[in-house]
Amino acid sequence: MKTLKMLVLVVAITFSSVLSASTNPIKNDEPTSISKTVGELLKNPDFQLNQEVDAVVDIFINDDNEIVVLSVETDNTRVEKYIKSRLNYKKVSNETLGYKKSFKVPVKMVKSN
Repeated sequence: MKTLKMLVLVVAITFSSVLSASTNPIKNDEPTSISKTVGELLKNPDFQLNQEVDAVVDIFINDDNEIVVLSVETDNTRVEKYIKSRLNYKKVSNETLGYKKSFKVPVKMVKSN
């Protein structure tokens, strides 16, 4: 009886390990994040900066997977308007989001040459 229990245990462990090893892994070519998406959307501003400007952008993703800018914390009003105009209601992919819907993204606008 003892050997029968041991045999059943060995078969169960073998069967479970074979099942877990035969899964298809999810391919993720390039890790994406909301910070990278925001960075891509804010590339190539149409104005010149005399100094670096730091900002913290508080965004929310609505049910249509669109970015909604809640606030932009910065001293430069031109940068604030630029960020709001470039980000508001832009579509993002589901892979970028994960499970979180609200984000605070730090943004650094560098000095123009």
